Amino acid sequence: MLRFVLGDQLNRRVSTLTDLDPERDVVLLVEVEAEATYVRHHKQKIAFLFSAMRHFAAELEEEGVAVDYVRLDARGNTGSFTGELERAVARHRPDRVVVTEPGEWRVWEMMQGWRDDLGVPVEIREDNRFLCSRRDFARWAEGKASLRMETFYRLMRKRTGFLMEDGEPAGGQWNFDHDNRKRLPKGHTVPDRRRFEPDATTREVIALVADRFAGHFGDLDGFAWPVTRREALGALKAFIVNSLPSFGDYQDAMKAGEPFLHHAVISPALNAGLLTPEEVCRAAERAWRDGKAPLNCVEGFVRQILGWREYVRGVYWARMPDYAATNALDATRDLPWFYWSGETKLNCIAQVVGETRAHAYAHHIQRLMVTGNFALLAGLDPAQVEEWYLIVFADAYEWVELPNTHGMVLFADGGVLGSKPYAASGAYIDRMSDYCGACVYDVAKKAGAAACPFNYLYWNFLIENAGRLERNPRLAMPYRTLAKMTEARKAEIAADARRFLDSLSAGPEEGAQSGAQAESET
Repeated sequence: MLRFVLGDQLNRRVSTLTDLDPERDVVLLVEVEAEATYVRHHKQKIAFLFSAMRHFAAELEEEGVAVDYVRLDARGNTGSFTGELERAVARHRPDRVVVTEPGEWRVWEMMQGWRDDLGVPVEIREDNRFLCSRRDFARWAEGKASLRMETFYRLMRKRTGFLMEDGEPAGGQWNFDHDNRKRLPKGHTVPDRRRFEPDATTREVIALVADRFAGHFGDLDGFAWPVTRREALGALKAFIVNSLPSFGDYQDAMKAGEPFLHHAVISPALNAGLLTPEEVCRAAERAWRDGKAPLNCVEGFVRQILGWREYVRGVYWARMPDYAATNALDATRDLPWFYWSGETKLNCIAQVVGETRAHAYAHHIQRLMVTGNFALLAGLDPAQVEEWYLIVFADAYEWVELPNTHGMVLFADGGVLGSKPYAASGAYIDRMSDYCGACVYDVAKKAGAAACPFNYLYWNFLIENAGRLERNPRLAMPYRTLAKMTEARKAEIAADARRFLDSLSAGPEEGAQSGAQAESET
């Protein structure tokens, strides 16, 4: 039997390997060009996955498992999953191929072709690394026009028993989100991130990526991701001990030069299979029950894993492939070049893009309320924004990236996932960060070239989308405020927004201005 393990399924208990017979079976892992370039992934993501794959293969071999590992630079590598699977079938002549269902629709469609074309039976097994199966989520979602995460989260709490006591939520309430919105105090000490120095295998991969993917976004300097299960467990333990006790309080905070704060930074390992959601939630719950972390912090973290992560995967599989094509707000503006260069006078965006380039990481508020908020307010084309999010983060796979970006960030699904657009003016960024103090724009000003663009872009967004959004009950207050504005003030808002947005450049073509250059002339 040939057991094909994909690069984001690096778990010994993944369904592909549950009944592995080392005496008879061969495990196949492949590094292929197509998976590194279907979008131009951040260099660190490619290096992380290839290194994790090589370490996982070595661990299997230490068990005595026969592993067929195809490196990117191996002679004859066809560059695709299908091509390498065909070659492996020809080499090993198995009686069947076993694989776990993938995380992305395009690979799911690919697998259907394997069933028809390989000449041997192909068994596609359910992905047992999640706490809610695709089938169970589809049953829950059936007939619902909108899919609310909070309802799903409570169902999962009851089903799993996490943070439950005698059938009721611990602490007497399901959600402690109102306690988790604090700005980082001045002088607050941020714990050091647990770093993992690259070993010989990782250094070899980094050199390969630097050579083969030199034109991709991102830096390789400072690569420090956990690439083995042992390292991933170490990263989880360091988070539970050092950061979880303050995670909830400051999970929405942002600080210049501090990309990680109290966040776990385990999502790349979790999404690649080096950790499981059950063990992550169990470790967090144990910290609360042992009195080592407060309930609001633990609940906020568990909600991200047990609630949000499982939920967005369910939405993805329940609504694809049509979900990706929706554009409820008819947003069409090209992605500004500063999303790649970081060259912008908007200090918040410059900070987040710079940190993303350096680390292939930004935490959820940076993604939602800085780069995402700007994309929403500026009416950026959903497909371009979604491609950017898929490219730049080490934890990004379409099953998790698309619903987050398409539904939560851009409201492009019209409310399937979120009950309102997460639009905000500069005041929100100022309240939750120290970005605005070092910005050339004045967050206190509402109009004119010196004003923070988020301020007038926010009101312009509400004006332009009034026909679609003004009846949304969660936007009643800002629309009441808008109704009190004079026509002259609305015209001023529109003029400021047009001036700023027209100044943005979508590319670095020779002779074209960068976004920062264009802004400097406004």
